[in-house]
Amino acid sequence: SEEQVKALFKILDNDSNRQAAIFMKIALFTGLRRGEILKLKWSDIDFKRGFITLEPNKGGLQEKIPLNSHVIAAINELKSISFESDYLFPAKDGGQRERFSFDKPLARFRKEAGLPADFRPMHGSRHYFASTLASSGKIDMYTLQKLLTHKSPKMTQRYAHLRDEALKKAADVTDDLFDKLEKPPDE
Repeated sequence: SEEQVKALFKILDNDSNRQAAIFMKIALFTGLRRGEILKLKWSDIDFKRGFITLEPNKGGLQEKIPLNSHVIAAINELKSISFESDYLFPAKDGGQRERFSFDKPLARFRKEAGLPADFRPMHGSRHYFASTLASSGKIDMYTLQKLLTHKSPKMTQRYAHLRDEALKKAADVTDDLFDKLEKPPDE
């Protein structure tokens, strides 16, 4: 719910484990998968052009996604607390972090935000990103597919019904506007 998301953002803004909070924010603001975020290196962030370049996927294809102002703010905060490493979220030795290294703080964020016990923070953040964009009615399915780095439109289609709902709401607005034009004002 919107209240749960607001509670989660408040927790992330104030939590003392800044790396874990920023990790979660980047997931929410980009829709990136856990492994994609953990593999990110500083050299993958192009502030000038406004893109994050992802490591080549299994098929050898290198994807890039645009930076938005929220991601830029999160990365800039991370920059201010990070120690010397190629990785945005380095392990203690400076190398790549283990896949499940943020599980405990993410579970704590989930609990403190009042999210259901079966809510999986990383999967949920990706779903939140995709469903928010799809239901806005402002993003076409092809663009959403590219942002989610789905190989096939079939994967992205699960969010199409949300876009349909946004379009139906637009039709309701259209009805309201034309109803006002057709009906004479009350005298």
